[in-house]
Amino acid sequence: MHLCDLPGIIRAMGNREDLLAGAKQCLQGKGYARTTVRDIASAAGVSMAAIGYHFGSREELLNAALLQAIDEWGMEIGRAVAGAVDPAATPAEQYEATWAQIIRTFDTHRVLWVASVEAFVQAEHSPGLRRQIAAGQAEGRRGVTAGLLGTPEDAVPETATRTLGAVQMALLSGVMMQSLTDPDGAPSAAEILAGLRALVAVLERGQADQDS
Repeated sequence: MHLCDLPGIIRAMGNREDLLAGAKQCLQGKGYARTTVRDIASAAGVSMAAIGYHFGSREELLNAALLQAIDEWGMEIGRAVAGAVDPAATPAEQYEATWAQIIRTFDTHRVLWVASVEAFVQAEHSPGLRRQIAAGQAEGRRGVTAGLLGTPEDAVPETATRTLGAVQMALLSGVMMQSLTDPDGAPSAAEILAGLRALVAVLERGQADQDS
């Protein structure tokens, strides 16, 4: 590489980051399916040809932007939850407070949540995106397990990730879908906690019936 090439390389790198930022802006404003190449280029302040140069296609750029946005959202939610949860509260109260914060994001980050659902549909036709989403889910399972157990992620047992973490992620996905399609009928944080307690009671009653 010649030193004279540096300005062009720096500009190219800047265009790539501008495209990611523009794509995330479009995802927030228009969602995945309705965002066009022209929308992204306009938001990023670069030419439409730059999308093909850096990412190959609109879909690849939107996929990268969506995954990056979800990562950023996860960190934002983590900070919000940490600030909302009272360390002196009981585990049940902390769990309910966590859900209250998550449910709020179904309104404040609605377009991003919808875009994530669209990405799941797109993954059916994109093995690369499917692998990226699967890797993100694996990280998510481990992360929520660590949060629930109060344990560092690298110390979380795999069995806990495959049980507690997987069920918590499934619950999150289900509540999200209900909130997006029927916000008035979706469960509140208190109802989620009550529902889990009711489920445990049913299971324990069934076990007691078997033991008797």
